[in-house]
Amino acid sequence: MENPKIAQVNNFIRQFSEQLGIPLRPVDESGFTYIARGSATLGINVFPEQNVLIFLAFIMDLPEKKQLPLFSKLLELNLLKTKDGAFAVDFTEKKIYLRALRGLEGLDYPEFVDLVRTLSEVADEWDDKLKAEFPS
Repeated sequence: MENPKIAQVNNFIRQFSEQLGIPLRPVDESGFTYIARGSATLGINVFPEQNVLIFLAFIMDLPEKKQLPLFSKLLELNLLKTKDGAFAVDFTEKKIYLRALRGLEGLDYPEFVDLVRTLSEVADEWDDKLKAEFPS
């Protein structure tokens, strides 16, 4: 039996798939799926026990050089350019992501779609720009 919170997100994905007219993968048993939009791939992670939905888009590998200027740039972009998301650094994996965290309580379809579109657009806009400015 599917977890009700995963079922809720899968219902949103199904509606979005129908709206776009393209097939999208539902969330799997582990609570994960992804949506590719432009050059960005937006991971969708449902954590039912924590009642949380996390959107995560890989932006780039953490470069060996120019990290301080990169971190300054990411903080500057987080102020106004990332909209509902924020850039985050995973030092263990040495990767930079755009992420958003949203509680599942009260989440409706229009907000889900807005988050998917907004984060996909921001990731698509900044992944290539940041890679060009701060090559690995």
